[in-house]
Amino acid sequence: MKASSLNEIKNELNESSNTRLIALCLRLAKYKKENKELLTYLLYQAHDEQSYIENIKVEINTAFEDINLSNNYYIKKSLRKILRNTNKHIKYSSIAQTEVELLIYFCQKIKASDIVIDATQALHNIYLNQLKRIKDAMAKLHEDLQYDYNKELETLK
Repeated sequence: MKASSLNEIKNELNESSNTRLIALCLRLAKYKKENKELLTYLLYQAHDEQSYIENIKVEINTAFEDINLSNNYYIKKSLRKILRNTNKHIKYSSIAQTEVELLIYFCQKIKASDIVIDATQALHNIYLNQLKRIKDAMAKLHEDLQYDYNKELETLK
């Protein structure tokens, strides 16, 4: 089956009734956990971005407490898992400021933990890639916010 273009889907949704739209959304939410999480964000959390960010920070804190520090392999695996979840939440929000805040917080948690990022090239690359992503996301922000976040970014280098 060939998927329709986004424009065709948009036109079809514009012509649909409210009850049909509700049924389609519920059916989408049934099949994928990610769809359900995105709908939850859009319906309940999108109006209060700051509390959404705080909830994600709590999740990041919990995940950092669970990292197994006995081996660099487990550290790398745990960091990638935390980053995957953080990226998922960034994708839901699609706001550059949220992306910058969460990635800066992730890097701050790495710095504050007992993780030696220079122990392996993989850990070092994970950290450097996040710093690069922060810079790229900061370019999309207003100049005043860029200045504030740039101060935080300098402490991470």
